[in-house]
Amino acid sequence: MRSRWQRTDYRRDGSGSDRRHREGCQLSFVACRPAANMRVVIVGLGVQGRKRYESAKADVVATVDPVVDGASYRNLEAVPTSNYDAVLLCTPDADKPALIRYAVRFSKHVLVEKPLFNAPDFDLISVEAEALRQSVVVYTAYNHRFEPNIAKVGELLRNGVIGEPYRCSLFYGNGTARLVRESAWRDCGTGVLHDLGSHNVDIVCEWFSRSVDDYEAALITKYENRSPDHCTFQATGILPHIQVELSLLSWRNTFRAEIIGSRGSIHIDGLAKWGESTLTLRERVLPSGRPIETIWKVPQGDPTWQLEYAHFLKLCRTGAKTDLERDRQIDRALARISATAVVDARAQGETR
Repeated sequence: MRSRWQRTDYRRDGSGSDRRHREGCQLSFVACRPAANMRVVIVGLGVQGRKRYESAKADVVATVDPVVDGASYRNLEAVPTSNYDAVLLCTPDADKPALIRYAVRFSKHVLVEKPLFNAPDFDLISVEAEALRQSVVVYTAYNHRFEPNIAKVGELLRNGVIGEPYRCSLFYGNGTARLVRESAWRDCGTGVLHDLGSHNVDIVCEWFSRSVDDYEAALITKYENRSPDHCTFQATGILPHIQVELSLLSWRNTFRAEIIGSRGSIHIDGLAKWGESTLTLRERVLPSGRPIETIWKVPQGDPTWQLEYAHFLKLCRTGAKTDLERDRQIDRALARISATAVVDARAQGETR
């Protein structure tokens, strides 16, 4: 089935009869990069697409969106394949498989916004194999990997600063429940679990070398939306034990992480994209003394988009091989959580 991103009845001037206007999405665009540089096409000009555009602006040779004013094209097939080297896919999940297959078939590198899952007509192993045959990179973008304090935690853990990690708890919340409810394609399926849950499982995979096969749901709740807007899940089969809480009903954007280990603990409060982010290392003083604290503070700002785009370019230019094992791990973990879910649907999405 052809998606709206593949329609051939495009109009460059955006005057198609199905056009809808998204406030703030209009972009001025000039194709001006020489062929020697990485030439990229942005597919999807929603919130994520606009951020990707800003991070890659100097390399962008075309933009694609079926409805947004200012897009160069209405579908990817209309862009001459000789004009670009890579695509940055920022589309709804349902549209990703066909677009990835199309790009890989024409030997184009792909950065695709998270998450990327197996589907009945989309097998991650097959996609990986085809990308390897075509010698292109398919990279799933999880920009939180490049959040300064999240990256610093990975460094501390790799250096064994807190000894053996015993447990890790994460809370990730924002107040977007009403915005999600007003979007038919967002307020569906597993809701917050796959949206924010994929980020959190990825963070755990960044920090720890542990299996994902012990994940299970604690409670998945629909307070205001048709799809889940709050959930908790855990992984307690092996160390470190993992506990995660996700919410679209956190009226102030919140990210907290706590890792307890045999020789100390690590704590994150906040993400730099929202405001100052604080990372605290507490080194244990035996037998029960006050820990020695080291604090790092990152001022407000979001470097993750630029850092991730630079990482993607490096993968493409150094001949890195496509490896979708992390995507398979996240898919497997979230599938287990969904399968073990106890859904509290008392609200059933009633208007508050």
